[in-house]
Amino acid sequence: MKREPAVKKIGVFTSGGDAPGMNAAIRAVVRACVYNNIEVCGIYRGYQGMVENEIQQMHVRSVSRILSQGGTILKSSRSKDFRTKEGRAIAYANLKAHGIDALVAIGGDGTFTGAEVFEKEYDIPTIGVPGTIDNDLYGTDSTIGYDTACNVITDCIDKIRDTASSHNRLFFVEVMGRDSGFLALRAGIASGAIAVMLPEEKRSIEDLVAILEEGAANNKTSSVVIVAEGESYGGANEVARQVKERYDKYDTKVTILGHIQRGGSPSNYDRCLASMMGVHAVEALIYGERNKMVAMVNNSMVLVPFEVAISKRSEIDSEMRRIAQVISI
Repeated sequence: MKREPAVKKIGVFTSGGDAPGMNAAIRAVVRACVYNNIEVCGIYRGYQGMVENEIQQMHVRSVSRILSQGGTILKSSRSKDFRTKEGRAIAYANLKAHGIDALVAIGGDGTFTGAEVFEKEYDIPTIGVPGTIDNDLYGTDSTIGYDTACNVITDCIDKIRDTASSHNRLFFVEVMGRDSGFLALRAGIASGAIAVMLPEEKRSIEDLVAILEEGAANNKTSSVVIVAEGESYGGANEVARQVKERYDKYDTKVTILGHIQRGGSPSNYDRCLASMMGVHAVEALIYGERNKMVAMVNNSMVLVPFEVAISKRSEIDSEMRRIAQVISI
């Protein structure tokens, strides 16, 4: 049975880096609002659009045929204006002018940090939906876009391995992950990398060379090393340079995958995760929740306070590290 909503009109927006599955989340929020007789508005370009009054009414047909699209139809940006009290005051006035009394924020830690400040200043209920390929938000087993990005990376590395094997080459492949090695570690296991360089693990160049030498002793004629962009040496180019100075058995190449990792049609998992989180975000607002992030924990939806989600970092699974080491020989 439907409950009389605690809110009458919800604004939904995406902020920060885009992630595959954000459109599925937008779609779920809009349709859950319509289902529960709540009006819904799309706020374009995140917090900047809130400041500049880029707000439009949405309905069921507004989100037709977007489930399979990457990126975000609501666009995204990083807003300097919203970081000021004056900017937030303008944003709030624009929301009130549209009759919006609650928000669903789809994004990462920067998005939720802004939402927490805004809620404290203007008492506007906000529920967050975690959308980031880095999977670094504390309190959820997975974030929207992570699975798709892992699949994209694995597919790219499979193709790179074909040419590496053909020419006895050593490839250093740089993946995203400024502060988090989730993408690198999972891609390393899935693609059979000989080693993975993570921000969380200070592996020395000497240790990496020893791994490569051991691989050569085991008759490996080509190898792939995955490097997270935020690891301590400064990325794949620098790691490759230092390794080549010490070990020149292979023809060494570097590939930086870059923003290709964020694009493409979201996977089945990300579409379903985003849909579930979008619906739960709306239902949380209906039940009077605020200042919390929707999270998936052990296949169940829970709510995690923003202050918890953004004050801690999800840690790399030590068992995954062990498995990666065991199977890389």
